[in-house]
Amino acid sequence: MIQTGRPLTRILGLGFGLAMVFGGTVGVGILRLPGTLAAALGDSRLIVLFWILGGVYSLLGAVAVAELAAMMPEAGGFYVYVRRAFGNGPGFVVGWSDWVNQIASLAYGALTAATFMGTLWPAAAVNPRALAVAIIGGFTVLHWTGLRIGSTATRIISLSVGLMLMVLVVGCFLTTPVAASGAPPAMSAVSLPLMSLGMLAAVVTALRAVFLTYDGWYSPIYMAEESTQPTLTMPRAIIGGTVLVAAMYVIINIAILRVLPLPVLAASQLPAADAARVVLPRGGAELVTVISLMTVLSLINAIMLMTPRILLAIGRDGFFTQKAAQVSAGGTPRVALAITSLGAATLIMSGTFEEIVAVAAVLFLLIYISTYAALIVLRRREPATPRPYRAFGFPFTTVIVLTGCVALWVAAIMEDWHSAVFAGVLLIACVPVYAWIAHRRRRRLGEPVAVKVAPPNPT
Repeated sequence: MIQTGRPLTRILGLGFGLAMVFGGTVGVGILRLPGTLAAALGDSRLIVLFWILGGVYSLLGAVAVAELAAMMPEAGGFYVYVRRAFGNGPGFVVGWSDWVNQIASLAYGALTAATFMGTLWPAAAVNPRALAVAIIGGFTVLHWTGLRIGSTATRIISLSVGLMLMVLVVGCFLTTPVAASGAPPAMSAVSLPLMSLGMLAAVVTALRAVFLTYDGWYSPIYMAEESTQPTLTMPRAIIGGTVLVAAMYVIINIAILRVLPLPVLAASQLPAADAARVVLPRGGAELVTVISLMTVLSLINAIMLMTPRILLAIGRDGFFTQKAAQVSAGGTPRVALAITSLGAATLIMSGTFEEIVAVAAVLFLLIYISTYAALIVLRRREPATPRPYRAFGFPFTTVIVLTGCVALWVAAIMEDWHSAVFAGVLLIACVPVYAWIAHRRRRRLGEPVAVKVAPPNPT
């Protein structure tokens, strides 16, 4: 590891970690996807069951990553784990793939936020791309000032979103429940023959939607090096935050099912808004729009915190400019933050971010697969390495989530061959780029082989 001066600031506690999980996970998906599951499954009990299954699956992934985060409490997230297990080359690919995925999500989130702002204030819809870039700029300024202000904003935004969602949930439970009516959708799982291809397709559609909605539970790992007690905080934040989000998702679905008949829910494009109209005939739709906007802003804030830490770790290890590892007096890697913001703004103005999001989704499933495989490899290769937290049920729980990610990856490839081929081309292109960077790195360090990374002291 190349030393670059001022270290990251250790000021983050468990509250911030829980807020990061919430802010990085809870998004517009939970407000939209109950309708998708209703159309795919056709039964209210199955809908709730699938959200519980998604929570359990995410929890199994959380316990696996929690072991790695406590074992290697460094900035950079998945890049750190894969590099430790498989070497510099795979780590390089995972780090850059993760960064591209995050800036694509940042661009998508900013444009989505601009759309919601345009709904609330029509004048804001005149130039949505300019507004999206302005949103990125605003969060850049916020985090440029320092980690303390950024972490405070994370707690406030996450708390605000949680309270607004609870207002909607309480309203649903205080409203007279609807009576069950109507037959389930014709192509839903309960309407099709058992074990038929159509039923299997409906189930897979529902599972993919649920798993993607839970994505983000790992958010605190990128900032483990800034935690005051990472060996304790990381497992508690990741696992506790995942349980919190899962409980909220299940409660939200039960609440929506209470006020919307299943056929109405299955046909709805935004079930939360339809439920809000029942609970609050006046202002219900506006409330959900505000909640949607706040969830997107919360996601943007979380990504703006996480993504520069990826570049910081890559730069600190000599695979990018060392300036990316420079930390300001306030604890912000400003060069990495500026590059991240510029990358997201470029995607927004180019209009090509949709294609990049599709490609990044394929790459990110490979990151998941590489991370779970890294846990298995490190358990076998480094059995004596201190592990402040050990994954529950290893290796069975890790094999379950690894198998699930492989299945989702295969499904993603079958669904979108174009994006899969482009992702493969990007991975192949990484080989000569890595070879060139590694050669320059060895010459700069004056060493014939790559330098092993020693994890920083977490205390």
